[in-house]
Amino acid sequence: MNIIIIEDEFRAAKSLQNLIKELKPEASLTGVYDSIETSVEALSKDHQPDLIFMDIHLSDGLSFEIFKQVEITCPVVFCTAFDQYMLDAFKSKGVDYVLKPFSREDIAEALRKVDELKKFFQKKELPDLEALLQKISQPQTTAKSSFLVFKNQKYTTILTENIAYFYIHNEITHLVTFNKQQFPLSQSLGQVAELVSPKQFFRVNRQYIVNFSAIKEMEHYFQRKIYVKLSVETPEKLLINKEKTHSFFSWLEDR
Repeated sequence: MNIIIIEDEFRAAKSLQNLIKELKPEASLTGVYDSIETSVEALSKDHQPDLIFMDIHLSDGLSFEIFKQVEITCPVVFCTAFDQYMLDAFKSKGVDYVLKPFSREDIAEALRKVDELKKFFQKKELPDLEALLQKISQPQTTAKSSFLVFKNQKYTTILTENIAYFYIHNEITHLVTFNKQQFPLSQSLGQVAELVSPKQFFRVNRQYIVNFSAIKEMEHYFQRKIYVKLSVETPEKLLINKEKTHSFFSWLEDR
């Protein structure tokens, strides 16, 4: 698999390169580009890669301009600090939308989604890739109503409405109920986000997904962050960075 990175932040580009080499050592990183101009030039001359990791804010504009100047036939994983471009991203062959600062888990999940399409990419004649990607990126119409959990050698079912929040600890996802019970899950936090109702649950950062009903109060914090207090105590302070506060408050108002 040939992969290129379109990213104008040196540290983010370097981090992506290291994670891709670690998670997919058989892949070839064939180029790193930091602008619309250099990306268009490369994609116009060279063969299309199998996958692109693409930032949205580049030094000379928004990366969506690339799609207007050159035809891109491969899937794209968008990595950005802004969440307001999600709809545009999925319209532009996006198979995942990773928010910065991204984690190893985020990139692993993105590569897993791409692997699910691998059999299609290997064909000489691709199917209707646009329709396929649209189908994959569509949110589920029915949210998960319960989670099957295992603890103390017993299985039990937890209704989703009884879950105050989900969080990651030691790379394992856990759910915490309103009566303060805690259970490990087999799903990643990214998978949980796709299963629960986006109207009822919100991923406030890389570690936490919270239930609207669990939110007690909020207050301003350092560096324009928001400190969210839940009715059920969290192991650490629940902070939302300034880039995500707008979408968080929009979610709160969408009732």
